[in-house]
Amino acid sequence: MIRSFDELKAAARAKGPRRVAIAAAHEREVLLAAQDAQEQGLAICTLVGNGQAITRIAGEAGIDLAGMTIVDEPDPLNAARKVMFLVCKGQADVAMKGRVETGDFLRAALDREAGMRTGRLLTHVGVFEIPGFDRLIFISDAGVVVAPDMEQKVAIIENAVFVARALGIERPRVAVLAATEMVNPKIPNTMEAASLAKMAERGQINGGVIDGPLALDNAISPEAAAIKGISGEVAGHADILILPDIEAGNVLAKAITYFAKGSMAGVVYGARSPLIVASRADPHDFKLVSMALGILLAP
Repeated sequence: MIRSFDELKAAARAKGPRRVAIAAAHEREVLLAAQDAQEQGLAICTLVGNGQAITRIAGEAGIDLAGMTIVDEPDPLNAARKVMFLVCKGQADVAMKGRVETGDFLRAALDREAGMRTGRLLTHVGVFEIPGFDRLIFISDAGVVVAPDMEQKVAIIENAVFVARALGIERPRVAVLAATEMVNPKIPNTMEAASLAKMAERGQINGGVIDGPLALDNAISPEAAAIKGISGEVAGHADILILPDIEAGNVLAKAITYFAKGSMAGVVYGARSPLIVASRADPHDFKLVSMALGILLAP
């Protein structure tokens, strides 16, 4: 089981190098991540973006572009489209977001002509290395599905479970989070969480053990779970946290990185190949570990 980002990068290195096509690659932190990925044997990068800007930024930052292919496409949306076509034509294994809006990047992936659709719901899975934790924590969905209904939450869980299993967690423990661990008709998320747990109990959701509703404290803290008298495999030991909506997920993800000084890798799962999606504000080491995650998940 992979327990740290160093182990994640080592696993990706063992699988690589894989061909990564980066959309709108004309950004310093993206190019630094690409350089590191090539130097570490993780990836062979194709940089799709403003060619002049890529060369200029690399020169100013002392970034070595040796071994990388540059495809000149100044328009970020067109760059995203070209990256998707590279993957579908078998000329790249993984698509990565650079200096392009996440919405535009995902729209390019969902374009029927691009050939990236599989019929599955695209969902964001964040993987976090948090100081003081002995394992990686998976959070979904913090970046794609705005206000998921029950059917979408099933897909969110299944995608997150697939990612966790790819990192060696054979039976991921999934906590469906709400404001309280008590089922309360006045709090719809608690009702949905209980329904999802019952669906898993009856074999309608496979691959992990699911419980809910759980509050954040009793999902990740054995002490909090014990104090509140909550038992079960998931309570206090969750690997995957399923959030009620994108706002809760986004706030929790950024709280971990900015307050708890955790590190994050992000991927969108459900397309023909994983989509590497790191925030434009992320430093290059976050982008590098997101590349490692995408490479590890690549077919």
